Amino acid sequence: MLTAARLGAAALSAALLTGIAAGPALADVSPPAVPDGLYGKSDPTYDGVWRQALALTALTAAKVTPADSAVGWLTGQQCEDGGWPSYRAAGAGCDPKSEDSNATAVAVQALIALGGHQPAVDKGVAWLKANQNADGSWAYNPGNPGDANSTGLAVSALFAARTDPASVAKAGSGGAAGKNAFDGLARFQLGCAAPADQRGAFAYQPDAATGALAPNTLASAQAALAAAGGHLPVAGSVRADTEPKPLACADGSAPATVPHAEAGEAVGAYLSAQLTGGGDHLTLTTPGAAPSPDYTATAWAALALSQSGHHDQAAGAVDWLDQQEAAWTKDGSDAGATATLLLVSEAAHRDTAELTGKLTALGPTPKATTTSDHATPAKKKTDSISQYWLIGVGLLIGIGGGLLLSLQRKRNPKL
Repeated sequence: MLTAARLGAAALSAALLTGIAAGPALADVSPPAVPDGLYGKSDPTYDGVWRQALALTALTAAKVTPADSAVGWLTGQQCEDGGWPSYRAAGAGCDPKSEDSNATAVAVQALIALGGHQPAVDKGVAWLKANQNADGSWAYNPGNPGDANSTGLAVSALFAARTDPASVAKAGSGGAAGKNAFDGLARFQLGCAAPADQRGAFAYQPDAATGALAPNTLASAQAALAAAGGHLPVAGSVRADTEPKPLACADGSAPATVPHAEAGEAVGAYLSAQLTGGGDHLTLTTPGAAPSPDYTATAWAALALSQSGHHDQAAGAVDWLDQQEAAWTKDGSDAGATATLLLVSEAAHRDTAELTGKLTALGPTPKATTTSDHATPAKKKTDSISQYWLIGVGLLIGIGGGLLLSLQRKRNPKL
């Protein structure tokens, strides 16, 4: 597994979380064959578990019962100690150094959504607890400094498993009490000491030399769902009547770190402002590359805002993602992107029938499909109109039949 030292923290996070193979090109190494049961046909080396977990979560939320082979592939990737790597070939052993918190966190959320996999879920949660840093954070690979993205995903997995993140803390050296998961998340969030337009944002990691925090859109979007108390799939059942509340910084007495109770609204206000100023999408800035639209960050921002009930602030991003579907999902061939977009549409209560069909086609034939309550509102509206039309026709027939019988009785009193 590639490390932050080889790619750079921000570049690694962007590559891994968008499902892009981030490794160097090796002419003499062929990508592994895509195994049966896995969604998508691209090289699974860097995103196999990630895209499978997202696909299973999104399809389950769409009332699709995935094939046993699809679920079995994900559970079969879990190592004996409870963690998941990004991918391991059939028959290959587990290397603890290759297991990662991102794959483990989304796999745990997928199995919880599926139901019936409690032993695997418990082992996954135990792995997350065992590999938490003493400062409360999580690293992509165990043993490294934590980052906001990985910590946010781990906290969301704890929420999904109904485990209070405030109770999850690993003892430090010498038995000293460790920081809890909320503390770990808070260490990456910019507070009142930051410029007003950066407050509430998350940094990927503190600067190694100074400890300073610099806003990172992908880290902010990824951590925002956890800061809002959410996990996958986002139900989107809450609706707030107001915009996200910016961090209150009236005077110098404001706390150095953002309190957990204010974290979700603070990052929501930051993301909402970034979306408004960026044409309803966030921008990817990677050292050495030109800025470009960030589909993944925009999607996670929409999920977080929907989780907080700020659907009006998420709506523009959802519309933009819908318009960019072909480019982002590579015309429906990218399983990870398609699954993420489906999760966004489900959280926003949009029509998901077409996306569900495209994602289903990228994997094994599902066991069963049941129309969800908000999967096809257009069809439901049509069905409703058809029902009323039939009732109306029935009433007209009944009235007409009654009038005809009355006339016949007048003509022939014996009837």
